[in-house]
Amino acid sequence: MNPLVTTGLDAQRGATALSVNLNKVALLRNTRALGIPSVTRAATLALEAGCQGITVHPRPDQRHIRPHDVVELAELLKAWPQAEYNIEGNPFHNLMDCVRDLVRRGLPVHQVTFVPDSVDQPTSDHGWRFPDDHARLAPLVAECRAMGLRVSLFMDPEGSQMRGAREAGADRVELYTETYARAHGTPRQAEVLAGFTAAARAALAEGLGLNAGHDLNRDNLADFLRAVPGVQEMSIGHALIADALELGMVETVRDYLRCIHRAYE
Repeated sequence: MNPLVTTGLDAQRGATALSVNLNKVALLRNTRALGIPSVTRAATLALEAGCQGITVHPRPDQRHIRPHDVVELAELLKAWPQAEYNIEGNPFHNLMDCVRDLVRRGLPVHQVTFVPDSVDQPTSDHGWRFPDDHARLAPLVAECRAMGLRVSLFMDPEGSQMRGAREAGADRVELYTETYARAHGTPRQAEVLAGFTAAARAALAEGLGLNAGHDLNRDNLADFLRAVPGVQEMSIGHALIADALELGMVETVRDYLRCIHRAYE
């Protein structure tokens, strides 16, 4: 087995990986022509603090991560072979060009996450739908897998959709967690979490790996992992970068890792 790939059982034993999304670092940098804050420096600090991966979501309008960032981070990750590089985005926009370029250069990229966002969408807000999206997704999934890349599909927490993701050729699904984040700490928390638990079990039953992300933070992360089985990777950006403004990147990453570890105690 590839040492970068954990199983659902490993995740339940506490092997859930933290992938730090650096989009908001790039967003701040892009407001001035000074090159600060540095995206690669932020990645280095996060990796030194112990995160297991770096995520970027390059968009066509280049509002945050830009093509040179994608390449520079891949160059950086050559020195961190134990860490994963996850590139996410809409495969019908600019994502595939970024991925093909890295593969052509022989640079590391481990996971591609397909997200059905529109060009002008502020942030991701829904998952793929099956069977509607099968015909157009399956060839691109197959292309990525032929390049040796793991493919994850961004999905709403609906168990009935997981077979479609598997039939499209995906290796994993990433559960879209905004509804959980909004319900956390309210009377609806248990009900919403139960839906995520059921969706996770359906994904695992289909043989899919399981990721999760969107609006997760230090307050809600451990509760999610306690309730949802088999989560292999959490991709966290907005809240983590906001926390880093107060605590610093190193301490913030360490605190998120402590949240993950507490979930399995």
